Amino acid sequence: MSGNVESSAARLGIFGKYAYAWITLAFFIGSFALHWYFGWQAYVDEARQHGSSPEVNEYLITMGRDTFENWQSEFLQLLWQVVGLAYFLYLGSPSSKENDDRLEAKIDALLRMKGDEGAKVVEQLDEKFMRHGGHAQPHGHRG
Repeated sequence: MSGNVESSAARLGIFGKYAYAWITLAFFIGSFALHWYFGWQAYVDEARQHGSSPEVNEYLITMGRDTFENWQSEFLQLLWQVVGLAYFLYLGSPSSKENDDRLEAKIDALLRMKGDEGAKVVEQLDEKFMRHGGHAQPHGHRG
């Protein structure tokens, strides 16, 4: 089935291959345009309430400041969540490794129960996956 989806996407060229990106871009441009349009309407209304005429330069500065202030807040938060969490997962923080370590420790123990044959398998796997410096133990347990 995935072959059919890929061939359909390939027939559509860059639009099919990157459909998600194009849809996201369309949502971005649409929301950006609507944000600035309704911002202009609110700016004109507020200027009239104060008895002055709206000025485009002042509006562009105000909307630019508000837009980038919002983006800074949102992008920094998202960047920290995505990049920061991916980094800590890569490092192997205790909260991201706990279940893997526990599972690996159990499998190592089961293999060792097979005696020399099991120990040999553990050694081969350690060599294959370049694991050095001991084996995992469940968190909170010593020994």
